[in-house]
Order: sequence, then C-alpha cells, then structure tokens
Amino acid sequence: MSAFSSTSAVLAVSLENNAGGASAADLGLAGAVGGFALIFVLMGGLGHRGELIPTLGWFERFSERVSGQPAWASLPCGLAIISLITALFGLYWDVSLHIDKGRDEGVFSNPSHWFILGGLYGIFAAGFFAICLGREERADRPGPTAVRIGPDWYAPLGGIMMMVTGLFSLIAFPLDDFWHRLFGQDVTLWGPTHLMLIGGAVMTLLAIAIMQAEVVRAMKTAGVMHKELAWVRHLRVVWLPGGLLVGMSAFQGEFDFGVPQFQMIFHPLLIMLAAGLTLVMARIWLGRGGMFGAIGFFLIARFLLDVVIVHNALGESLAHFPLYIVEALCVEAAALIVSTRRPLAFGLTAGALIGTVGLAAEWGWSHVWMPLPWSTEILPETIALGLAMAVAASILGAWIGARLSADDLPYSETRHLRWPAVGASVAIFAMIALPLFTKADSDVSATVALSNVQGGAERTVKTTVTLTPRDAADKAKWLTITSWQGDGQLITDRLQRVSQGVYRSTQPVPVYGEWKTMVRLHVGNSIAGLPIYAPEDRAIPAPGVAAPGGGDSVTRDFYSDRQLLQRELKPQSDAITNVSYGTVLVLALGLLAMLAWGLHRVGTTAGRTRASALPDWMQDDHGDGNGNRSNGAYIPAPASNGYEELPEWARPPGRETAGSGAER
Repeated sequence: MSAFSSTSAVLAVSLENNAGGASAADLGLAGAVGGFALIFVLMGGLGHRGELIPTLGWFERFSERVSGQPAWASLPCGLAIISLITALFGLYWDVSLHIDKGRDEGVFSNPSHWFILGGLYGIFAAGFFAICLGREERADRPGPTAVRIGPDWYAPLGGIMMMVTGLFSLIAFPLDDFWHRLFGQDVTLWGPTHLMLIGGAVMTLLAIAIMQAEVVRAMKTAGVMHKELAWVRHLRVVWLPGGLLVGMSAFQGEFDFGVPQFQMIFHPLLIMLAAGLTLVMARIWLGRGGMFGAIGFFLIARFLLDVVIVHNALGESLAHFPLYIVEALCVEAAALIVSTRRPLAFGLTAGALIGTVGLAAEWGWSHVWMPLPWSTEILPETIALGLAMAVAASILGAWIGARLSADDLPYSETRHLRWPAVGASVAIFAMIALPLFTKADSDVSATVALSNVQGGAERTVKTTVTLTPRDAADKAKWLTITSWQGDGQLITDRLQRVSQGVYRSTQPVPVYGEWKTMVRLHVGNSIAGLPIYAPEDRAIPAPGVAAPGGGDSVTRDFYSDRQLLQRELKPQSDAITNVSYGTVLVLALGLLAMLAWGLHRVGTTAGRTRASALPDWMQDDHGDGNGNRSNGAYIPAPASNGYEELPEWARPPGRETAGSGAER
C-alpha cells in the first residue's frame, strides 16, 4: 500500500513538471491521435475484409503488381520496411538531440518523436493488414503456418508476429512517460522503455523474415514462384539481413556516440552478438554471397543516416558504427570448412572465427574511428567473453536460419538444435547481465585547473587534471572529459597523460550556458565522474556547479557517473524499482518467447498441408478434398468470387472469372 501511495504522489507532482513526464495537454493530444489512428487502421482492415471499404484494396492490387507476391505478404512487408526506415531515422535524430540539447520541453516539441511514433504505428498497422488480407479462395493463400482466426479466416504467422512487435514498441511510449514520472527523464539511450522501443522495431525484421518464408512456401505450393519479381528476391537477400544488422547495431548507440553509461566490455559483446546472430542466420537461410550485399547495405544505410543526414544536414552529433566486413568473410570461410546443412557445426565454426579474427578486426577499427577506442585493460575479458558471445550468438543464428529454411533443410535433420539454442540464449543473457553491475569509487578525487582559451559569455577552457591517488587511472578503461547538452555537438576528449596521475585535455571544452562538462573515469567495474561545470536546473531541481576561474583550480571528489549523466534521476523505493524493472523484463521475455514459438512453427510445418479444407466450391469430383484437382490445379468459385480484382496469375486456374464467356 505504501508503494502504491508513493507512486501516486510521484505521478501527481510530475504532471506539473516537464522534467518528470509529459504535460496533461500532451497526454490528451497523444491519446486523441492514438485513438484516431487505431480507429483508422481497424476500419481499413476490417472494412476491407467485410467488402465495405475499398481503400485497402487499391494498395493491395498495387503491391501485387509491383512485387509479384500476394498482397497478404507484399503490402505488409513493404509498409513495415518504410515504417522501420522512418522510425530508425527518428531514433538516431532523437538520440542526437538529447545528447546535444538535453531533455525535451514536451512530448511533441521534439520533431523526431513524430517519426518514431509514426514508424512504430506503421509496423503495427502492417501486421494488422496482413491478418486481414489473406483470402481462402486464392491459390497462394497462407500455408500451414497460418493461425486460424475464424471460419474461413487464417492469418499469416508473420503478420501476427509483426503486429505484436509493433504493439510491444507502442506500449513503450506510455510506459516511457510513466517511467519518467517515477524515475525522472532518462536522456540516455539505454533506459528500459527506450530499449523496448528499439527491441520491438528490431524484432520486426524477424517477423518480416517469417512472413517471407511463409510467402515463398505458399507461392511454391501454388506453382507461381516465377511470378515474384527479381528486385523482391534481391530485397530479401540483401535488405533483410542488412536491415537486421542496422537494427541490432542500434543497441550499441551509446558507444557509437561516445557517452556510454555502462562498462566498455559491452561494446565488443554487442558487436559480436549482432555479427554472429545475423550473419550466420543469413548464410544458412539465404545462401552464398548474400552477406556481402547485406554488409554493403548496412554500411551505406548507416553512412547516409548518421553522416549525411543527422550529422551534416541536421547538424547533430555523429554516431560511429562497426564494419562487420571481416566477420562476413569469417562466415564464408566457415562455409568452406563445414556445410551449412550441418547448422550446429557450422555455427560453432563461424562463431569461433568471428570471435577471434572478426573481434580482432573490430578492435583495430575501434582505434581508427570510434570515439572511445577499446582499451588494453579490457583485453582479457574481451578475449574470453567476446569469443563466448560470438559462439553463442552464432548457435542462435544457426537455429533461426535452420527454421527459416526448413523447406530445404528439414526439421527432422535439425531438431537437435533446440537445446543448444536454448543454452546459447541463456549464455547471451548471462553475458549481458554480468557487466550491468557497476559501482563508483568514493576514494578518488582530482584537482582541476583551468586555463582560458576564450573568455566572456561563451567561455572555453583547457583543463589539467591531477588525480589523488596518483595511480587511480593507471588501469583506466577510459579517462575523458565529456561536454554535452549545451545546444552544440557532443565533445568526448580523451585526456593525455603528462606524468604520473596528471592529465590534460587535448581541445577546449565549454563551461557556460547549458553545457554540462565533467571528467569521467572507468576503472574495473567502477564508472565515476567529477563535475567541472553544470548549470542550475530548477525544474529537477539541481544546483549549479561553478567552474573555477582561469588560472585557478578546484579539488572535487569523484562520485557515481550516473548522477552526472542523469541529473534528472529520482530515487525510488526498492519495491517500486523492482516492480518497474520486472514489468519491462516480463514483457520483453514474452515477446522473445512468442518470436521463438513463431520460428519453431515455421520449421515444424515444413512439408505439411493446411489442416483446413478449401471451400466446397473449390472442389470437384476429381478433387482430393483439399481443393486440388488430380492435375494439381485449384478450382475457382462459381459466378462472382472477387477474381476481377485479383491479378491473373493469382486466380486459381480452371475457370474464367464471372461474366466471361465460359460462365455465361
């Protein structure tokens, strides 16, 4: 009861404080927009299925004409792809805005939120439309993976997965506001609800993969696979794994920008996770060479998004990114050693190569372009955990790839993958959880001396930092000065060693206006910070931190780095904290379990036929009870069946459409 009362009090106060959540007006507007959009999607999908609203049918026919795939797959996949690109742009713009400018004045004052919300809602709509578009009278109807909704209504499995992933991300929006009210605005990327937004969008790519596996199976069964246009096949081979790499790399965002709030070891671990899972999956499912197209797509997409659009065009901070090129070569090399028809052995081999050769390549790349190069202090744990993560991710990728390619790689030959995949998943969660636990050294202080580079209202300084004890940074994983949220681009300056315990900056840093400038020290599992300058923030409230004058110095203690990066943070009781984090965890595990079930269903239904018979009017005396003639053709409906709206190749062969000479 006390936890509930505390929560209610926090929520009531934060309604009047934009540092702790959206205003009542913003909440009302968000509810109105969301309600209208939901009604629009429901009317469009259900109205189309009930033949009451023709609008969706126009897009249905267009998507089939330009793709060659049936609309229940082509339209949702196309809409989901456009929506993902929109949401991805919004995400990187939003993160860069928070890094450069701080928290939002309101939910809708940040233009990037509209792109994120519109993109995620598009994913949800794509999944719902997929459920509504399947027609039982079609030769290329959803196959045995389909889920029965009602009489003569079967929804493609990928559509259900897509709608769930979109809903998962959309739920994170109100949860995010609730989180801000409880714990303060979290302007870093790795907030729990922020990860829900990203995770749901990333998992949408697996939903698209499931739907593509379904539609290929359905078109082969109907004998119309040749109708699929070449650009759609290339999209499946190149864009899908490349897009998954882009999505999996979004989790690395804090390291890409240079303001991580967790241990440095996370960076190589997350890269190994993305490389092992995505590249091994793609090689087993899509075959030889597709990975290099995927790598090309990843690099071009990230360059255009991060460098050209967000950094150069919009003037925000630059996000860096890994290469994955050597990892792709490692996977191809593994395929020369072990056949992909032995997915477990292939995954183990590929993982070993990725976790050694690929990891070494990314280590070198971090020293070429990353804002925080990997320190030699993390070398032992990187070698051990990096290899373990690459192998575990590759085993999981092998399981996913085997399930998606079950038509060519029968489930009976790969059923043994289930328990290795479960073990790999547990290992991945353990390796991600292990570095989450950090502390802050309370026995380290520093004397900070400033020398003016530019005086006046926009003062910038050079900094000399003298640590106590002098060996406090001898084994540092990073020692930097970070300046951010001052309405300018992020500065991450790696301090240069002058002598034992004495370090100096390599560039001027700002100590004026809204800038927050601090020294950050990461040693072992300790991440601590020392403020140099911070403005007063009455909305939180938080006192200002004055910078010493030019030629002067000040001695301050290091304390929790999190308190500096998240000044808005509000402590809560253990009960509220545990319930909040537990709720997010349960939702995330539920989503992952559902996706695992979907992938398993794709694998176990390979080679089967639909348990439900086709409508009676699609059968004749020579049929087999499932609507098939002895020559393998489907029988069309008498009189009018809506075939006039279907492309010629999608009409079951055997009769002409209503009104034609054969039926008059």
